[in-house]
Amino acid sequence: MTVAVQPSASVDREYRRHRRSVYAGIFAGYAAYYLVRNNLALAIPDILAEYPQHSKADLGWALTGLSISYGISKFLMGSVSDRSNPKYFLPLGLLLSSAIIFVSGAAKGIYASLGLVIVLQVANGWVQGMGWPPCGKTMVHWFSTKERGLVVSFWNVSHNVGGGAVASLALVGVTLFGDWGAKFYFNAAIAAVIAVIVFFLMRDTPEACGLPPVEEYKNDYPPAYTAGDERMFTYREIFVAHVLSNRYLWAIAVANAFVYFVRYGVVNWIPTYLQTAKGFSFSQSSLGWALYEYAAIPGTIACGWISDRVFHGRRAPATILFMSLTLGAVVVYWLNRNGPLWIDYAALIAIGFLIYGPIMIIGLHALDLVPKKAAGTAAGFTGFFGYVFGSAVAGSGVGWIADRWGWNGVFVTMVACCLLTIGFSAMTLGHRADKSVARR
Repeated sequence: MTVAVQPSASVDREYRRHRRSVYAGIFAGYAAYYLVRNNLALAIPDILAEYPQHSKADLGWALTGLSISYGISKFLMGSVSDRSNPKYFLPLGLLLSSAIIFVSGAAKGIYASLGLVIVLQVANGWVQGMGWPPCGKTMVHWFSTKERGLVVSFWNVSHNVGGGAVASLALVGVTLFGDWGAKFYFNAAIAAVIAVIVFFLMRDTPEACGLPPVEEYKNDYPPAYTAGDERMFTYREIFVAHVLSNRYLWAIAVANAFVYFVRYGVVNWIPTYLQTAKGFSFSQSSLGWALYEYAAIPGTIACGWISDRVFHGRRAPATILFMSLTLGAVVVYWLNRNGPLWIDYAALIAIGFLIYGPIMIIGLHALDLVPKKAAGTAAGFTGFFGYVFGSAVAGSGVGWIADRWGWNGVFVTMVACCLLTIGFSAMTLGHRADKSVARR
């Protein structure tokens, strides 16, 4: 039994100060990553109009290239991040992504070549993979297990702050410059400024700042915790002992692929669906995009709270509940093909409110399943499945399905993915975040 030791006033003061700083850094930094990730999805209607030689499926391949590259990078960069200083790692990736997106908007002649568009999207996906792993590493080093449910759920809304702002800022950029290329370069300039600010906010581990490990500071020790858990693992230990041999991690990784198909199958095609299939304007589709993303903020927090308080640290029941409700909202969005815009908005709000909770829970579950020195890799592993087998398929797949079977085929596929997410999540019903609770 561990005896609680009250931290000294100086340690407590320094811990609180650094925790506020790193939390602001990972929140602002990851939100800014979203400002320079999905810009192409916003510009697809403009590109189709200016370069009619391309089809929706063609441009979907560029989205697929981004997702595959991002998924692979997120996995590999996770292991690099576990052995790197997030103070440098996080802002560097953001600066590189900003540079690629700036060029993508400033040099519009690149869209005459589908191959060049795909190359740039693949390059952007690769550097985007430098975003999540250092955030995950930072959270598990600065916040203990019992704090992590709400900590991660509040941080996770950075996805939606950035994801909603990308459309809103793109609209501002187009208004200011009268150029659809501003959907890229205006956002990129803002993200680059944020990257510099994040550099000054971030810190490495508590130990690097002369502080004790968070387990000691919060007197919150995982089962079987030893001082050896603070040592740096080898790549073999991370991959073989803690990630690839974990059956629960495999189950949530597969579930992540299906939930990501629904997430990106909806959001990446909001502009194209509402503008080309229903005849709405860019400002109307941009509002739909923003409503989808901003609705996720209370939804994500609610899902984290339900997971901690209602299901007592069991992650799978919260995923199953929210995905069941997501299925219903997707059906409403589908059946409103000839209906008014306000119903589309209501459906997008509902989907956004519901879909990001399971995404957050799966990411949190991955952190719970491994020692903190392997957290970045575990997060990268589930992210790899989400982007390579989920988001990537939603890129080219949705465009391909829409070209051949229409939007009805797209919605049937998304309904199936909701059901499959529920099924694979159910395989982890026996696991809880706080293993000490399960053993009582």
